[in-house]
Amino acid sequence: MNFPYLTRFQPVLLSLFRFVTGLLLFQYGIAKIFKFPVLPYFANIPPLIWTAGALELVLGALLMLGLFTRLTAFILSGEMAFAYFMGHMLKGEAPVFLPLLNGGTAAILFCFACLYLAAAGGGSVSVDALLGKESDAAGDAYARR
Repeated sequence: MNFPYLTRFQPVLLSLFRFVTGLLLFQYGIAKIFKFPVLPYFANIPPLIWTAGALELVLGALLMLGLFTRLTAFILSGEMAFAYFMGHMLKGEAPVFLPLLNGGTAAILFCFACLYLAAAGGGSVSVDALLGKESDAAGDAYARR
């Protein structure tokens, strides 16, 4: 089934997808660094988790703005892959491969969402598009109208 009338919204929806992905990562950074909201599993975090929270806080904010989108999303994709393997799959004595059993579903989804954003760019509603640094692959002709 093809919906050609939806293609005109693609650049704006890409921007919305980028913003929501950044917002969700940003909230994890807030919870890890500033302890808000108070969550028991972020009470006494080790330095590696604190570093992940700092990345999620700063890069999540950049992703929401759409500034340096491709680089930011690529770094976050790598962080989420690392989080899945180190924090979910290998957190017990034996590796647990199934995301439903190891709690890593969100990490996998964030990893591939950010990998897509690294390839697609920030969309038409982003600081990158405003500065003219968005590539043609992301529908930049729409951004410059």
